[in-house]
Amino acid sequence: MTTAPQTIRLTTAQAVIKYLSVQYSLADGVRRRLVPAALGIFGHGNVAGLGQAFDELADDMPFIQGRHEQYMAHISTAYAKATRRQSVLAVTASIGPGALNLVTAAGLATVNRLPLLLLPGDTYATRHQGPVLQQLEHPIEADTTVNDAFRPVSRFFDRINRPEQLLTALPQAMRVLTSPTDTGAVVISLPQDVQSHAYDFPAEFFEPRDWKIRRPLPDLEEVDDVARLIRDAEHPVIIAGGGIHYSDAHAALEALAGQLGIPVVETFGGKGAVTKDEWWQVGGVGLEGNFASNTLIKQADLVLSVGSRLTDFATGSQSIFENADVRFASLNIVDADTRKQGATGILADARLGLEALAQALEGHSTSEAWQDTVQAEKAKWAPIRTQWLDADTAYRPEDHPDAPVTGAILTQPQLIGLMQEHARSGDTIIAAAGGAPGDLQKVWDATGNRNCHLEFGFSCMGYEIAAGMGVRLAEGNNENRVVTFIGDGTFLMAPTEILTAAQEGLNVTIVVSENHGYQVIHRLQMNRTGKEFGNEFRYRTTGGSVAAEDAPKARLDGDYLKVDLRQIAEGLGALAIRASTAAEVREALASTRETQGPVVIVVPTVPHVDLPGGDVWWDVAPAEVSGQEWVRELRADYDQARGRQRWFG
Repeated sequence: MTTAPQTIRLTTAQAVIKYLSVQYSLADGVRRRLVPAALGIFGHGNVAGLGQAFDELADDMPFIQGRHEQYMAHISTAYAKATRRQSVLAVTASIGPGALNLVTAAGLATVNRLPLLLLPGDTYATRHQGPVLQQLEHPIEADTTVNDAFRPVSRFFDRINRPEQLLTALPQAMRVLTSPTDTGAVVISLPQDVQSHAYDFPAEFFEPRDWKIRRPLPDLEEVDDVARLIRDAEHPVIIAGGGIHYSDAHAALEALAGQLGIPVVETFGGKGAVTKDEWWQVGGVGLEGNFASNTLIKQADLVLSVGSRLTDFATGSQSIFENADVRFASLNIVDADTRKQGATGILADARLGLEALAQALEGHSTSEAWQDTVQAEKAKWAPIRTQWLDADTAYRPEDHPDAPVTGAILTQPQLIGLMQEHARSGDTIIAAAGGAPGDLQKVWDATGNRNCHLEFGFSCMGYEIAAGMGVRLAEGNNENRVVTFIGDGTFLMAPTEILTAAQEGLNVTIVVSENHGYQVIHRLQMNRTGKEFGNEFRYRTTGGSVAAEDAPKARLDGDYLKVDLRQIAEGLGALAIRASTAAEVREALASTRETQGPVVIVVPTVPHVDLPGGDVWWDVAPAEVSGQEWVRELRADYDQARGRQRWFG
């Protein structure tokens, strides 16, 4: 007699939540919940389906109420990054605008190869009602909804038009979330009506399941090929990318660099890849790198990139590799990345690949002359860095004649110096867009586990406050401090999740550099157009509607806007402090380290005072034709500089 298979009758939404609650990642023998919690905002497109399921299964899947869909997804992405891509938070939104607010976050996750699980609602599958609220009526493609916008920015997309489609869709989603090579945004689009449809699911579908995060083994022939290049090189340099973090390859990288005497420079994603302050640890490279790193990379005759996509900020738009005989090697788990720059590649896990290289190169070392050069360049940069970060040396307006007078007495580099002074082992500082990540890339010392969490692959304003919450959720409210460092532009764009941090009792600190505008773009604008326009926060000199035909043609060139950022933060539930002097900033940081809940410290900083450039070109083209003479001059300089670009294949 055959026994009928056991089934469980659930709605589509209930089945999604029940399934997610029993999925586990397994990495190096460590087992953890793959999706331990969810965030969301409910609307008509998900409240009766997913909303009911989250309520009924709340003990299995804790739910965090958010304020904006994009920033909830950023919380999840930062959480995944902080857990080394071993765990994610699910995010749900309603249909239409709610769903589309997730698209930017999906792009960020996919570009940076970070797992993100999105559960947006979608318009009715049955079409009995149509068109329904927020439905896209496409004149040619009747099955197209706004959720199709996710397709180009996702690594996996599926629309669930029948409950039983979950039986294949959800396992595939978990596969992508736990794949080191394929991971990115995973979107399970859930039509509003289908969420509430029921089906008899096989009971075994909801049995706990482990998803092993694999470490691809290196091919020994590929290891030998790269080892041969290293032996032949006189001036080798290692570029460390974010793959060092995800593979937990810090010790392997440090062992190889120390054994061979090869300097290590870091991309934005790789910031903090080296945890020790050694002579071969040189710091950030590229457009926002420091002098020492960039000087060495220009001399390199072999560049070994490890776990890096080598974006234009690292390569100076392919202008930074100046040695005529430079060659490239790569260690990456993504095949396409092993082949960039025409590199000789090792397709493998970063840690295992580095260990294999160390074994293959046993007994080899770079020359004393190259090691002396590395140490000399690092020594040249050290006092420059110290001078710029010194907050106790008073700001001298006469040294910066182009800086506007705002009453601020600290520069942004000095503010960074104060945060560096305060940082302890285990603390994390976060930045993503504007001048903050570039400055941290150049001067932040992430050795000693003073972690630096930079998201610059997508350079997404609005990631930062949310990211602080994601990191804190990953770490728990322990004694380590999580600091988000942003400008006032980013703060004004996305402050609302401060209220969520207060609601959840998350210990996060937000330090705001109040410099009255989008100042890093102002700097680029001045370098490429020669004139400020629309980047500083200024009043229009004449009021009224600019759209009126007879409106005066006044520009945004009046006084700086008067905005009380401290009061905004306080109104959103944070302990908010305004600190103007070095002593006040020190006191604000020290007195709030143990504070429960969000802390916001607003620090006025002098606009237009920037760290010295890294002597690296970036391909941003001025107008090819213009009636403004200074633009024509900038274009001529640009055309000449383009000759520094090289093609590597």
